[in-house]
Amino acid sequence: MPRPCRQRRIRKFPDYWVFTADGSVNDELITMGVDEYEAIRLIDYEGMNQEECAASMGVARTTVTSIYTSARSKLSKLIIEGKKLRITGGAYHICSGADIEISRKREGAVRIAVPYENGQVFRHFGRSRVFKLYDISAGMIIEEQIVQSTEEGHGSLVGMLKELNVDKLICGGIGAGARTAVNEAGIELYHGKDGTADDVVLAFLAADLRTGRDKDSSGACSDPGFDFKTEG
Repeated sequence: MPRPCRQRRIRKFPDYWVFTADGSVNDELITMGVDEYEAIRLIDYEGMNQEECAASMGVARTTVTSIYTSARSKLSKLIIEGKKLRITGGAYHICSGADIEISRKREGAVRIAVPYENGQVFRHFGRSRVFKLYDISAGMIIEEQIVQSTEEGHGSLVGMLKELNVDKLICGGIGAGARTAVNEAGIELYHGKDGTADDVVLAFLAADLRTGRDKDSSGACSDPGFDFKTEG
């Protein structure tokens, strides 16, 4: 029996998820795992050696060598053969390293995050610096918390929300890359809202939305009882 794959620790989600060669007619898709992306980011972008990368990802150096070699091979096929590359999946868990103290989510509660500024839903997700968290149980708000973001860029922000055990994100404008990150994180997305954050969350609860709502291709949820736009 093969050994189970150990999950690799990543610090942030990508900001960009799909890459194509300009003018290429090669539609073959290459899939790069988020853990492979992290190895490329740490070694080739951040300048770490493989030992430092292994420590950051919480795996053995030999594992990093294997991940890195696979990732570089896929990049070469994008550059040389003009194949399309998409980042998705992989054996990983998010650990941004952000030192944020919040109350623990109660068992069975649902945590909603809203980008927040002066009591309002902040309109630009990728530039959010503050989030308001609402813990919901039995259709009621049981706790509210304000979180100051220590991250920049939507990939890092989504990683932070995932680490904070956020289940649903309600926001205003959000780009395609950020929607991909939210979907990858398994967070339900409701976008295109503005107004007072508290009122938006109360409207969400009043709509009595059920788990398992239809999602569009971006991973965003919609419901006739809660009027959300389909584009950020």
